[in-house]
Order: sequence, then structure tokens, then C-alpha cells
Amino acid sequence: MDPGATPPPRSSWLLPGLLLAPLLWPGLALGTLAADGSPRRVLDDLLSEQQWLDVEDLSLALLRGGRLGPRSLPPDLPDLDPECRDLLLDFANSSAELTGCLVRGARPVRLCQTCYPLFQQVASKMDNISRAVGNTSESHSCARSLLMEDRMQIVVILSEFFNSTWQKANCANCLTNKSEELSISTLNFLNQFNNTLTCFENNLQESMHSLLQLKNYSEVCKNCLNAYKTLSSMYSEMQKRNEHENKAEPGTHLCIDVEDAMNITRKLWSRTFNCSVPCSDTVPVIAVSVFILFLPVVFYLSSFLHSEQKKRKLILPKRLKSSTSFANFQENLN
Repeated sequence: MDPGATPPPRSSWLLPGLLLAPLLWPGLALGTLAADGSPRRVLDDLLSEQQWLDVEDLSLALLRGGRLGPRSLPPDLPDLDPECRDLLLDFANSSAELTGCLVRGARPVRLCQTCYPLFQQVASKMDNISRAVGNTSESHSCARSLLMEDRMQIVVILSEFFNSTWQKANCANCLTNKSEELSISTLNFLNQFNNTLTCFENNLQESMHSLLQLKNYSEVCKNCLNAYKTLSSMYSEMQKRNEHENKAEPGTHLCIDVEDAMNITRKLWSRTFNCSVPCSDTVPVIAVSVFILFLPVVFYLSSFLHSEQKKRKLILPKRLKSSTSFANFQENLN
């Protein structure tokens, strides 16, 4: 240090002195430092010029923001421009909303009917990033930074996860051609599903009022039969239409919301309430069964009659032959 230099103010060496107190304490204990030395002179005895400057930079950083590190980022450090950062933030917010919707609609399954607007929003944000919002070199650099700059590619992984989940749920089957809203058949089915559950609930509460009818769901089976049959018929019709529209793709399903709703209703109807649907075609089935049972009897009876008729035809010529021979014999005698 220059002996003629002006000593720094008290605040400039107070914090370094506090930071270096653990380093100075061994020296004080051993008596190596002058007892009448000032704090700045004590530091000059232990630190070089460069070390002293580093300690001052550290103290200034702590006084300004409480953070360790450089005062400003290097000019060559890669950073996102404001437009690109806005795109990333929009995708992050949309992804968070869609993720929350998917988790909340996991059980009972309500993915397609509640999350399709958010899925369209995430797809739109991803399209904005993929298109790079234009053909300029800056926008191309933004798309490359967000989608291909690192090994993880978090944005791409999230987008693929959402697309895969949407395809496995087959939500497109519940929506219109442009996927802007639920189809009419889906809305009608979901309304009938809610009506059926309401019928179950109302009749279940009435049957529980009486202790004698405990766990007796006959009222539910009787009063909700039409609602259940209507729902089942609508589901079968949707299945037939889906198979007709997807002849080239075997094994296609309806959207997961519709399938889960029908499975819930069938489990309640058959397992919980132990109800059954009476067959309306009982008389034709019985008639066909009786006809099939009598077919062997008719076959053997007709075979028997036909064989007896042939036997009679074979015996008749023999009798005629014997009678003619006897007549000829009598003529010869005469």
C-alpha cells in the first residue's frame, strides 16, 4: 500500500474486518500483531493488495444486494430476448393450468370435457414457439434456444406428454371436427348420465328411510330402469357409429370420459344394486327354442313314415306275381 494514500472511510473496512475476524484471531492470540495497530494496518500486514481488493468487492456486493457473484453478467453469456422469454412464460403458465386440470379430473375421469380448452391453449402456445413467430433470424434463434439448445429439451418433453395423454384418452372422439367444443352426442350422453345418477340417488335415499328395506334396492331397479336403458342404448349407438367411422382402425375406443361414465353406471346397476334388465324378446326366443327342439322329432317321424311307404310298394308286386301264377296253374288243370 502507498504510505501517502488516503485511508478509506470507516464503513469500507468495517465489513471486511468483520468477515476476516476468524482469520485474524489466531494472529492476535499469538501476539504477532501490534497491539497499537489500526484495523487497516492489521489487514495490510496479513493481506496483499489484490486480496484486499477482492475483500472490498465482496463487502460491496453484500452491502448492495446481499448476493455473492459478479456485479453484471458477462456480455457473451447467452440470454433470451424479451419476446422469447414471453413465449416461454406463456407456455409455462398454460402447461401448469393444463397439468392441474388433468390431475383434478383423474377420478372420476373428466379429462376431455373439462380440459379441452386448456389443451388447445397449450397447443397454440407450442405452435407459436415452433413457428418462431416469423422468419427473422432472431425468432429462429428463440425457437432453437427453447427447443433444441440442451439435451433435456423440457419444452419438447412437456408438449409430447400432453399430446400423448390426449391421444390415449381419445378426447377427439368427444369433440367436434375442429375440436372447439363437445359434440352433441357427447353432451346428450353426459346429460343422461347425470340424470341416471340423480335417479339412483333419489331412490336410494327413499329406500333407506325404512329399516325393513335396508340394502333392498328394488325401488332403484324399478324406478330407474328406463333411465338406465336409455343410457345404455345411447352408449351402444355411439359405439356403432365409432366403429363405422373407424373401419380402418380396429380397436378404437370412445373418449375416456364416456367410457368411464358407462363403466361407473354398469357397476352401480349390476354390482351395487344387483339389478338386471328384463329381456323384451322373451316370446320370440321361446318360440325359436321350441321349434329347434322339435326339429329332431319331426325329422325322425318323417323318416319313419317315408320308409314304411317304400316297404309297401316293394311287397305289392310279389303278391300280384303269386296271384297270376296261381291263375295260370288252374287253367292248366282244366
